[in-house]
Amino acid sequence: MPGIDAFADRLSSYLGPDQVNLVRRAYYYAEQAHDGQRRRSGEPYVTHPLAVSNILADMHMDHQSLMAAMLHDVIEDTGIAKEALTAQFGETVSELVDGVSKLTQMNFETKAEAQAENFQKMAMAMARDIRVILVKLADRLHNMRTLEVLSGEKRRRIAKETLEIYAPIANRLGMHTMRVEFEDLGFKAMHPMRAERIRQAVKKARGNRREIVGKIQESLVNCLAREGMEGQVIGREKHHYSIYQKMRGKRKAFNEIMDVYAFRIIVDKVNTCYRVLGAVHSLYKPFPGRFKDYIAIPKANGYQSLHTTLFGMHGVPIEIQIRTREMEEMANHGIAAHWLYKSNDETPKGTHARARQWVKGVLELQQRAGNSLEFIENVKIDLFPDEVYVFTPKGRIMELPKGSTAVDFAYAVHTDVGNSCITCRINRRLAPLSEPLQSGQTVEIVTAPGARPNPAWLSFVVTGKARTHIRHALKLQRRSESINLGERLLNKTLTGFDSHLEKIPQERIQAVLAEYRMEVFEDLLEEIGLGNRMAYVVARRLLSSEGEEAPSAGGPLAIRGTEGLVLSYAKCCTPIPGDPIVGHLSAGKGMVVHLESCKNISEVRHNPEKCIQLSWAKDVTGEFNVELRVELEHQRGLIALLATSVNAADGNIEKISMDERDGRISVVQLVVSVHDRVHLARVIKKLRALKGVIRITRLRS
Repeated sequence: MPGIDAFADRLSSYLGPDQVNLVRRAYYYAEQAHDGQRRRSGEPYVTHPLAVSNILADMHMDHQSLMAAMLHDVIEDTGIAKEALTAQFGETVSELVDGVSKLTQMNFETKAEAQAENFQKMAMAMARDIRVILVKLADRLHNMRTLEVLSGEKRRRIAKETLEIYAPIANRLGMHTMRVEFEDLGFKAMHPMRAERIRQAVKKARGNRREIVGKIQESLVNCLAREGMEGQVIGREKHHYSIYQKMRGKRKAFNEIMDVYAFRIIVDKVNTCYRVLGAVHSLYKPFPGRFKDYIAIPKANGYQSLHTTLFGMHGVPIEIQIRTREMEEMANHGIAAHWLYKSNDETPKGTHARARQWVKGVLELQQRAGNSLEFIENVKIDLFPDEVYVFTPKGRIMELPKGSTAVDFAYAVHTDVGNSCITCRINRRLAPLSEPLQSGQTVEIVTAPGARPNPAWLSFVVTGKARTHIRHALKLQRRSESINLGERLLNKTLTGFDSHLEKIPQERIQAVLAEYRMEVFEDLLEEIGLGNRMAYVVARRLLSSEGEEAPSAGGPLAIRGTEGLVLSYAKCCTPIPGDPIVGHLSAGKGMVVHLESCKNISEVRHNPEKCIQLSWAKDVTGEFNVELRVELEHQRGLIALLATSVNAADGNIEKISMDERDGRISVVQLVVSVHDRVHLARVIKKLRALKGVIRITRLRS
């Protein structure tokens, strides 16, 4: 590998002499600091920082990044303090080195947790200076190039982490060349046999294809010459990992993938791109629906190009990308291509602005996530390769991952819009919130004050931002509802002692909190509401100093039907307002309402710690499901008759199933939603009036 002198010569092609000298100084400092240390391969350790700097120099990175690359292991491996680096090389370089050092392994319970924690630290460091991640990516790339010296187990672990996190980050920052190398090296380390089989097959196919590739290339070059346009036509090779992914993911045979011929045409300016597109479309017929304009609407990582697929000679498909030199540079090196720090202009442009935006989003996810594993799950979702582009009603373009829904869109617009959305219009028609969005649609979100996120949204949202905010809002909602229910349960029990929360002295409450090792009284009420602690036991603890005994039976606790997440209705006996009911306290779930006669709670029915007497409040609201069994003589249009009758009584059929007993009699099971027992009686009366009805039974456990 070339030494520092050869490296300095390379740098002088794009850096000034003073900057090259600073990089040299950093190299000599690192060489001294790592003196005596060797890599696993036996080479002096300083060859590694030099190789990392070489990778960054390929991308024409600035001198501070190169200095940080030279010094990136100094703080961690040699015991030199950050302050010493600041004194030698300045604040910026020492901050970069510190940022990269903090991303190195720490000890955690599990590998997954370690990976997640590292990623969180990476997000923090990236937010301060995005060059940290570029140095880290170059460091990882050199380690991947020299994996052979490690044991098989360690090789596979590093390769897996590279494929799952580092390759998608490189992709997200638009660094195609680095991503491809990460993927191919990772693939080779993870699946050496498969990688070798694909390599051999590609080599063989390339030989067979040489003639046809040459012909297509020649016809494209001639086409450009005829139209008087200058452009470079290059045949594109599919890299091994992407062939493997397509074979696995799309269940395609190797020949199917290799039958597509790919070319890239590089021209001088944007205007020419569209002229070339017209020329190639007149040379070969385009595939309908396969044209994509990423110049007008760039991908989320800043990638720009025109993509089209053509029917070539003998019907062979030809994929063509048309772009300018600048776009080619951007596509290969992404955020590193136009380094912001080369100019004194502090406002980030293009890809850099997008990368900043992404990092900002990652940080927001981190603040909201419950723990590092939840955070990394969300970020992995967001390191998506495909996007859909949709419009707001005012014409602003929003980029979202493929498969996103209106809820993802709402959260992308603003958290408050997401939290209060109730429905949406897609291209001006009302649509379900769960409908996946397609590129080019205009999406309008309908919100309502006081609306709250629905737990069911978690089953279809795609973006990490939406998932995190929904979980966060549900946690807060659940907490406030649990506290509310816990307070009512505790007061209900205290009433049995002829007491009330307001009568309990503050010092007694503090003593009980200390006993339960809790900070605030709301935490205790939440525990009661969730069913983790029994109101009966807590009430006795609060009153124990006053020598009170078990409560006498107080009045039942009234429920309104609007208690939300911490109160649910048993599916076994489906109680409705008007039915005699009891509440069964279930740890973590809160209170489940059962019929008094329900067999499932007969064993705990009289245990005051597990069950509590309930009643329905006068202002109870909501719709409740009831299961009915109707036996009637078989007749034509039977289901339509039943539906009409239920509808006439303002009921609603949620579910219907038919079971024919014999040729004459049919048994129909209906799940009907009603307001209360009086409403149910009206529904049953309407059904009884039907001709041929023999018996109607309400089903309970």
